[in-house]
Amino acid sequence: MRAGTQLTIRRMCALTRVSRAGFYRRGVGARSASVELRDQVQRVALEWPTYGSRRITAELRRCGLPVNRKRVQRLMREDNLLCLRQRKFVATTDSAHGLKVYPNLAAVLVVSGVNQLWRADITYIRLLEEFVYLAVVLDAFSRRAIGWALDSTLEARLAVAALEMALERRRPAPGLVHHSDQGVQYASHDYVAVLEAHQVRISMSRRGNPWDNATCESFMKTLKCEEVYRSEYRNLAEARARIGEFLEEVYNQKRLHSSLGYCPPSEFERLQSAPPIRVATVAQEAV
Repeated sequence: MRAGTQLTIRRMCALTRVSRAGFYRRGVGARSASVELRDQVQRVALEWPTYGSRRITAELRRCGLPVNRKRVQRLMREDNLLCLRQRKFVATTDSAHGLKVYPNLAAVLVVSGVNQLWRADITYIRLLEEFVYLAVVLDAFSRRAIGWALDSTLEARLAVAALEMALERRRPAPGLVHHSDQGVQYASHDYVAVLEAHQVRISMSRRGNPWDNATCESFMKTLKCEEVYRSEYRNLAEARARIGEFLEEVYNQKRLHSSLGYCPPSEFERLQSAPPIRVATVAQEAV
């Protein structure tokens, strides 16, 4: 007898024209689906600790689960699956130099494809006993990391190595705009010479204005929260291997970006470069 009613299960099955086995199967099936969804939410949250409900919902939908974001929020709240809080980013820019500073061309540039605007920046990585430094070059259109270098020096050769990797991989046409801060590495004669040799237009942020290079600032925060703060690197070689794996295999290939319609950078580039689908039309014959 069901609590609170005078109807037996047999009577309810008869009234609703549902078999007894079907009655139990429906109840168990609903519970199984709920358990499966909760399990999937937990798996995504553990793999991507900085994902909020929007990105987790997008990831589940990409896996074929037509889930509602409010339901994901409820499950995350019930299971205490809060995303990790980001730490404050520490800048490493030294703009106190007498080298030439270039105007901000990126501020008025409307980017519509790859290799139109690259953004570059440098950050520090803490090892067990020392600091090392990471230079990266991003394609502003897809947010893809196309060049990077990790070393124990902040000299210009670090930034040059990242730039040369990007140039070798992309081989851009003349007219590309390269944007960075006013740091001495980017204003150095060696760095500027490489850009000019490839007919790249040079752009720099205004002094003391990190918003001019916000894409790189956002990338560095993502890198720190999703890889660096979750790891302990014993030495430079280990840091280079693990950060390289994160950049090439995780960030470029798997991580969802809200600004890219919740696609990874590599997938976004493939979708944008794919030829449009042509719909064939058949003319109706005159009657």
